[in-house]
Amino acid sequence: MTVAKQLGFHVDQAYCTGCKACQIACKDKNDLPVGISWRRVVEYTGGGWTTDPRAGTFTPNVFTYYTSVSCNHCEDPICVKVCPTTAMSKGEDGIVSVDPEKCVGCRYCEWACPYSAPQYDADAGVMSKCDFCADYLAEGKDPACVAACPSRALTFGEIDELRATYGDRADIAPLPDPSVTRPSLVITPHPRAQASGEGTGVVANPEEI
Repeated sequence: MTVAKQLGFHVDQAYCTGCKACQIACKDKNDLPVGISWRRVVEYTGGGWTTDPRAGTFTPNVFTYYTSVSCNHCEDPICVKVCPTTAMSKGEDGIVSVDPEKCVGCRYCEWACPYSAPQYDADAGVMSKCDFCADYLAEGKDPACVAACPSRALTFGEIDELRATYGDRADIAPLPDPSVTRPSLVITPHPRAQASGEGTGVVANPEEI
């Protein structure tokens, strides 16, 4: 079997409806406990009304768009850098994984990751995270999140091919500046999308992410 160079995800915000099918599929496939979600759907909203006193009119310029987020299996994963036990590692296919036999649950990776990808499993006492459904990939199947997306807003593949097809944008609010970890993520922006660090909107569902 040929090993992929670097796997990544592509999210088309124009097609994402925020249904959370990807999030549910991930949780179900990995039997994740309450409080742990390896994939989350962020709702970002903002805007308001502009007025024209002379005409007496009010014009809405509100917006909402969704971004499906999980571990981005970064080119420069900060979680791997800060792990004191080498439990976090990056494989030949670019997948960042955690070895529960080495993990001591110090949570350094959780605090360092700008995408909140590693999550602490209190029952097991170790960190957990998206592994790109490595078992499914070995069987020639799509990751559970990708297979579940009803609008095909979420896809995956080698990151170089995704960028050649969809561009190289990953700097979309409310996500952080991609230069920090160089995520293996491509976003086709929503028509009203705002740039990272320059967004005027707010996360509408903070309790879910």
